[in-house]
Amino acid sequence: MSLLRGPTSPWLPSEWAAQGIMTWLRNDPEILPFYLLISTAAAAIVFGALLHRWLYTRGFSKSQESGERWVRQGTLGKFVSRILTPWGVMRRELVLKEMRLFFRDTTQWSQLILLAVLVVVYVFNIKFLPLRGEGVTFFLANVIPFVNLILAGFVLASIAARFIFPGISLEGRTLWLLRSSPLEMRQLLWSKFWVGTIPLLGLALILVFATDVLLQVSGFMMGVSIFTITMMTFAIAGLALGFGALFPKFNTENAAQIPTSFGGLVLMMASVVLIGLVIVLEARPVYEYVGARMMKVDPDPMEMWFGFGAATAISLAATFIPIRIAVRRMTELER
Repeated sequence: MSLLRGPTSPWLPSEWAAQGIMTWLRNDPEILPFYLLISTAAAAIVFGALLHRWLYTRGFSKSQESGERWVRQGTLGKFVSRILTPWGVMRRELVLKEMRLFFRDTTQWSQLILLAVLVVVYVFNIKFLPLRGEGVTFFLANVIPFVNLILAGFVLASIAARFIFPGISLEGRTLWLLRSSPLEMRQLLWSKFWVGTIPLLGLALILVFATDVLLQVSGFMMGVSIFTITMMTFAIAGLALGFGALFPKFNTENAAQIPTSFGGLVLMMASVVLIGLVIVLEARPVYEYVGARMMKVDPDPMEMWFGFGAATAISLAATFIPIRIAVRRMTELER
């Protein structure tokens, strides 16, 4: 039964609620769990009120002031500008434009808070998976981290659908300015690709590395996980940008409505197919390696090269082909 026990912690309000309810069901009621729940909620309200008193007046005053004629560049903007200097002025300014648009829209950057909470919950649940102890074989201990890549891929697909897929649509009515400029659509699309892919890749690597460390995987599985999630990140980002150009919604005013459109549905279906293909192709070499370790023999190198090579080819195709289609689509819109 210990293998079926869910993750618990004495610091979580859910644990306090469960303890309080169980004491009443056992006819031995305790007040402490309910006191902790009520006092924590009251402390959160007081903390929120203090933040409101400190920040609301200042924010309201700044919102009523007239904007500065010359916008000062922040610390993050200066740092990114220095890094992107070798890329040229055009690419640097495109990347900075995408960053400014993202952080100006409260409906965009506020989603990062929810994303951070979901990542913490995901890692917390992975930490308490019962992969050590009686009844857990070497095969199961290595397969579960590999299957974890499927869940991580779904998380990346949902994030890409929320942040990368609406990139073209958010240009909206200002797209005619880009058409009339000497800017190539290829440069615009690649700037959107890198602005969305680099943070997504960082999140993916942190997510996979943290979960693999918690699961205490072998060096081989750690390398497979990092390699696979990197390729899937580029592929999912390419699909998101490509479908965003094929199914734009320029007349929308809320970015949260764009991923729920028909194009967003097609993107999620394509991402599921991509993740399934990559995992199926890599399942054979992973099974070959785990079986060879159990039998104490060397794995077949042909199985390894074929499986990982085919997965890499599909990921690269899913990265570059949608972007080429998106460039062609945007070029047709110019006409």
